[in-house]
Amino acid sequence: MNIQQTCETYVANTYKRYPVTFVRGAGAHLWDEEGREYVDLGSGIAVNIFGVSDPVWVGAVTKQLNALPHTCNLYYAESCARLAEMLCQRTGMQKVFFSNSGAEANECMIKAARKYGEATGRSTIITLKDSFHGRTIATLAATGQDVFHQHFGPFPAGFAYAEPNDINSVRALSERENACAVMLEVVQGEGGVRALDGDFLRGVEALCREKDMLFCIDEVQTGNGRSGQLYAYMTYGLAPDIVSTAKGLGGGLPIGATLLGGKVKDTLTYGDHGSTFGGNPVACAGAVSILSRLDEEFLQGVRERADYIRGELAGAKGVRGVDGLGLMLGIETEKSAGEIVSACLARGVLVLTAKSKVRLLPPLNIAWDDLKTAVAVLKEVIAA
Repeated sequence: MNIQQTCETYVANTYKRYPVTFVRGAGAHLWDEEGREYVDLGSGIAVNIFGVSDPVWVGAVTKQLNALPHTCNLYYAESCARLAEMLCQRTGMQKVFFSNSGAEANECMIKAARKYGEATGRSTIITLKDSFHGRTIATLAATGQDVFHQHFGPFPAGFAYAEPNDINSVRALSERENACAVMLEVVQGEGGVRALDGDFLRGVEALCREKDMLFCIDEVQTGNGRSGQLYAYMTYGLAPDIVSTAKGLGGGLPIGATLLGGKVKDTLTYGDHGSTFGGNPVACAGAVSILSRLDEEFLQGVRERADYIRGELAGAKGVRGVDGLGLMLGIETEKSAGEIVSACLARGVLVLTAKSKVRLLPPLNIAWDDLKTAVAVLKEVIAA
């Protein structure tokens, strides 16, 4: 079988793929069908946070797969219960709803916020321009980028877009719209890996308390150690009412989680929401193995790797700037990001793009030798 040709023939044409077919991986290394080796600085877009085929994760998943791969949410399952307990104990949140993706986790966040505001007749949720919250109709409506609003309207009403890092813009919208919640990313990933200002984030939190709005944080990409903290909001000492997460939590299997704080822990009740595969025992077992290893020693290693990358790239030839948080970095370059990605691919290093930037999302435990080798190649490509 010609895999690439078969995909082009039978798979919906929604992805612009690079001409490479991967057949196996281990850690930060991937091999294509011709046996060529690559160092992965993308980790499946922030999913494989312990690399590909992490043995601890594989062991946990395989054990659960052989015991009970699926049961519906009419019954109880141990791995689901353990993961919910761990998430609440690590964050101080009170309840968790499990789903299958970041978009679904954000859908649950939106529904919880809307129901919370129902008693006072409020339904509008403020998000930020340049945000990205998913590809369902509702999460597209929440996304503050016009490019994602083409072709698929009409969209659900009830979203208003404030200027990033402008607390006056958020305040004005909260008063004009009588909003029930503010929903934001600590780092705007698909908006160009733009880290929001800490004072702005704290200001939004204070405004939410003042106006009895829910403070909702989308940690789909920034969460689960990616930022150098367990969740990026912890970097600034924030206390959100709802947190959504996905991607790295599953370590390679699809899972989403919506964490509900004290204000909203009982907002969603019987029949309000559901998911056939949400809390799947195998996905939850993998997530337990991931979350249990994200301790302070490990997170310190994430911060050290992030500092190394910034130190190597900031001020380097062809680099205009580096933004982001932890191991979620966006590099503004003189050459086009697409050109850099293709050149790195040709030299056996996988990097990504976000808007006009080169985006780095390496495995959080990437070996130092692999990291140094890949960053050296990236610097040479940028400077060439």
